[in-house]
Amino acid sequence: PTMTAKSLHPTIVAPSFTGHRPAAYGPPARSEGSAVAPVVGNARPTALAAHGDVDQTRGPGKDVGDGVHMARLICTALTSLDGYIADEHGNFDWAAPDSEVHAFVNDLERPIGTYLYGRRLYETMVYWETGPAEPDQPPPVLDYAKLWRAADKIVYSTTLAAASSARTRIERTFDPGAVRAMKDAADRDLSIGGSALAAHAFRAGLVDEVRLLVSPVIVGGGNRFLPDRLRVDLHLRDERRFDSGVVYLRYLVAPA
Repeated sequence: PTMTAKSLHPTIVAPSFTGHRPAAYGPPARSEGSAVAPVVGNARPTALAAHGDVDQTRGPGKDVGDGVHMARLICTALTSLDGYIADEHGNFDWAAPDSEVHAFVNDLERPIGTYLYGRRLYETMVYWETGPAEPDQPPPVLDYAKLWRAADKIVYSTTLAAASSARTRIERTFDPGAVRAMKDAADRDLSIGGSALAAHAFRAGLVDEVRLLVSPVIVGGGNRFLPDRLRVDLHLRDERRFDSGVVYLRYLVAPA
């Protein structure tokens, strides 16, 4: 799940968290629709949305031969075991990350240079523009805020009149060709957040990696992380288990 108001968000498209959190993290958040990832409890809306392990000797991106290194489009989400980023009531407190998971998510986000958001997810994540400014905030919160502010953001919306954050531009339509050109020109990875927006990217063959943080819970229904009628073959490249029971899975998208 990506997140809403004051947390990391749990979607594939840009992970945030929400739920029961310490007072320092603010009140619980709720998912605001399929385009927004739930926020996880001990965090604010972070865009899990996409990074992953990076070989620090060569930086982010992927090798495509002949010394060419290309940026990746990554989709990250915090999900239940049955694949939801929020339950049928819009809650995602069950995905609240502890400090270990939050710090891990921050490291995944570090290589991201640009976030691609739908309007709803952007309105959740823009909290990080000014929110966690108090010095008494937990270190992972302050760290993520710096990462988010330093990245570029592109918001796909037909209704948003103006951006509420720096380094942000609005696009009225999702143009797969333009996103492909953006990837080709980028020297840092891109993250896509929001289940509806991510579905467009998957269907256009733009997504290079999928990263999941699976919580040890079955919620039985709600806002699904992935759309129906979508077939994508994946290769498992990395996994990690946390003390909280959360499992991290990193997949590469198989060539069509």
